[in-house]
Formats: sequence, structure tokens, C-alpha cells
Amino acid sequence: MSGCNSLLIAGCGDVGTRLGLRMAAQGWRVLGMRRNVAVLPTAIEPLAGDLHADACPADWPQGQLDYLVYCAAATEHDEAGYRAAYVEGLRRVLSWLAQHGQRPRRILFASSSGVYGQQEGEWIDEDSVAEAQSFSAVIMREAERVALDSGLPATIVRLTGLYGPGREWLLSQVRGGYRVSETPPLYGNRIHVEDAAGLFATLLQADAAGVPLADCYLGVDDEPAPLHEVVGWLREQLGVSHWSDEQRVRRAGSKRCRNARARALGWAPQYPSYREGYAAILAER
Repeated sequence: MSGCNSLLIAGCGDVGTRLGLRMAAQGWRVLGMRRNVAVLPTAIEPLAGDLHADACPADWPQGQLDYLVYCAAATEHDEAGYRAAYVEGLRRVLSWLAQHGQRPRRILFASSSGVYGQQEGEWIDEDSVAEAQSFSAVIMREAERVALDSGLPATIVRLTGLYGPGREWLLSQVRGGYRVSETPPLYGNRIHVEDAAGLFATLLQADAAGVPLADCYLGVDDEPAPLHEVVGWLREQLGVSHWSDEQRVRRAGSKRCRNARARALGWAPQYPSYREGYAAILAER
């Protein structure tokens, strides 16, 4: 019975909270671990804890924990900050589980499509070579291995660029006249935060129902798109006519991610492309 399932979300931020609300609505017991638990909605049981501290949280839950979703975000965006958030934080949570004799049925680890270093607009999927050499990519792959080698069943979810309410970097850039070259096209991949939460929910439901899961899924909408096309569409929506003097593109690869594996499980994005997702954000303002 699904009502018996318990879920610990470690690093329960934006995506984690949206996921927690979905699972609680289905009768799951959901615990959200973060430093500031005052911001958690009442449907999620608060677990005050610091992924950067060795001491196990004082009110660690007793009894069985069926699932762990690890979706921390680095607060410091340097090498040490990434290692602390993804590798060391995950190791700590795994050790706290072991201290309490808890063996979740599966771990879901939120990773990043930044592990792929493709630059030429190639189509990629979960089986494509993931060999990006940035420190963030190398550390993220190391954290993936910690999950996969934990002795517990584990699935990696490589999320693409998250956007949604409160994640409006691109909108502010476009308002400032953001200029992007059209050739070669710089392909970007994105997923609305609500769809990212929905993907994790689909994976949890599938595993709880006995459906075999792969060890990796890509979290991406249906339509990777060239950045100049996205910017052009947003300029129209926002009524921006001026251009800034310089081009500002943080080039971190150009690739197109496929979501066929996630869709085969029954997941489908509520926001299939940037148009539906950004239109919803703009309609809310």
C-alpha cells in the first residue's frame, strides 16, 4: 500500500519541496531535511540538519526509511563548495542511515547534465559519453559514483537547466538587451522545476510499484533549443527592442538531450518547451 512508504528528501529546497508535496498528497510520509526548516510546508515533516556537519541530526527519524532523494544545491560555487555539497554531504547522509540500520529501497541522486562535455549540438542520451572536464562535472560524476557504489539500489537523475518561478536569470538578461550570436547555434536544455519534481515522483512511484528502474535518467523537456531562438521569443513576449553592446554567453557546451527513457516510464513534461514554461512564469507576474 502506497500509504506505507516513507521518503527522506535531503537538501529539501525548491525541487525537493515540490516533490515532497506531490508525494505527501499521495499518502507518503515525507521528511524534508534542510538547515532552515521553518520554510517547509506543513505536509512535509521538518528534519533540521546540516549536510556540511558531521554530527547526525538530533531528531533523525527512527524506523524504516523506504526512499532517499538527495537533491542538495551547492551554496559555494567553487571546487570545495561542490565537493562539500555533493560528495561529502551524500557520504554523511549514507553514514547516518547506516548508523540507524536503515536501508532504503532506492536512492535517487539529483545530478546535472553538465557531466556531458559535447560541444557540437549533438543529440545525447543516458548512454552518451559523459566526460566534461570542468571541476563541477568531475565532482558531480564522483558523487554519482558514491551513490551507485553505496551498496543500495541507486538511480542518478541528470537534470538540465532548471527554470521556473524565482529562477529568472534569463528573463533579466533579456530585459537588459542580452545579445547571442546565431552561428554556430548554442543549444541549451532546460526543465521547469515542477517537471523536475514530477520526474522524481514518477521514479518513486514506479519503483514502489515494482517497475525496474535504470541507473540513470535525463531530466529535460521535449525541445532543446538554440539560445538565440529562446532569447528572440522572450524579447517578443517582453516587448524588448534594444540590444546591449556586448555579447554575453557563458559557453559550457552545446548539446541536445533526449528524454525518451523518462517518457517510457510514463513521465511527460507539463511544460514541453521553453514557450509553455516561460509563458506560465510571465502570466504569474
